[in-house]
Amino acid sequence: MQSCSEWRRTMAPIEWRSSRIKRMLRLFKLFVVLTCTFMILLVVFYWDNLGTPTDRQQHRHHHHQQQTQRTPPTDPIPVDGTNQSKRAEGRYVPRREWKIHKQRRRLLQEMCAEDSMRFPGKNLSFDDIPNKALDHLIVDDRHGIIYCYVPKVACTNWKQLMIMLSESILEDGVPYTNPQAIPRNIVHNSSSHLTLDKFLNRYSNLSDNLIKVKLKKYTKFLFVRDPFVRLISAFRNKFLENNVNFYKRFGQLILQRYGNQPTPPALASDAFAAGIYPTFSQFVQYLVDPETEKEEPYEEHWRQAYRLCHPCQIQYDFVGHLETQDEDAEHLLRQLRVDNIVEFPATGSRLSLKHSLADWFSMVPLEARKQLYKLYEPDFRLFGYERPVSILEE
Repeated sequence: MQSCSEWRRTMAPIEWRSSRIKRMLRLFKLFVVLTCTFMILLVVFYWDNLGTPTDRQQHRHHHHQQQTQRTPPTDPIPVDGTNQSKRAEGRYVPRREWKIHKQRRRLLQEMCAEDSMRFPGKNLSFDDIPNKALDHLIVDDRHGIIYCYVPKVACTNWKQLMIMLSESILEDGVPYTNPQAIPRNIVHNSSSHLTLDKFLNRYSNLSDNLIKVKLKKYTKFLFVRDPFVRLISAFRNKFLENNVNFYKRFGQLILQRYGNQPTPPALASDAFAAGIYPTFSQFVQYLVDPETEKEEPYEEHWRQAYRLCHPCQIQYDFVGHLETQDEDAEHLLRQLRVDNIVEFPATGSRLSLKHSLADWFSMVPLEARKQLYKLYEPDFRLFGYERPVSILEE
């Protein structure tokens, strides 16, 4: 039988090896923690100092013309035009055109700074904006672009373009080369786009710093439209066409509350066959009713642009207008330096509803018109649209 001293001598090497293993495990854990911390700092430093993909491409190919994102690409046309390619000529930006876009950005800044201009969320910081409210900001990391889409403002075309540029969707393993070939069901599927709210959820603790870097470095743009014309467009598309989803979600409710239809048809097809659908006046009543947004926020097709894109928290580099879309799109693609990759589809002479505003609002009571303007006044003023005096005063 072993004595106590012999037992101790036997166990000593074992205890020494166990203690050594524990020390090695602690050192390994410390190494892992330090490595992860270093990688996090490296990622943040990389994004903060390397610049956008466009900046890096400019540095490699156009070092003598390198500019910041906020500097207009005003490449002059050479005197000897015969030796200049069409590509270079196309990058010339007329002074008047650049002045218009500079005025639009300045107007946004002035309206956001004006004390008399008040609307919900105006004075929030970017950090105070709920994650979900950033779901309309699409990110293209390949070209350093952030696009805020506003429904009923050519957003289908711009979403198609963003998918093609980011190569986020493949067809038979190959990125799309023609944006218009991308099916609409893919274009309007939220899973097809990386938006800022997804980025926040995906990268959690890292996301705040990375998003601030993106907002600082990337080119940010949006397109807007006369607010009342946009409402009419949304109404025509969602309620005057046999739209099953919108009839079920909103049409029946509007008919019950404001159309004297206590039991409207259950099916959109039956309602349209019977000529039963909301009128524009009933739609306006739905919008100005205080109870509407107590139940749920406005649907995106008639939600105000300032609520979708947060122009007082995000400094947009480009504000396009649907009314001048062809010229604005051409200018923007030059500014993004992707005009050699993609072309925005020409719309020609877009039909404007503005001339018939009086007809559309003729059956809407004056008080309801004024209430509606109050709801959309921030969009009118922020984006430079005139107050529609003809329908607000009698």
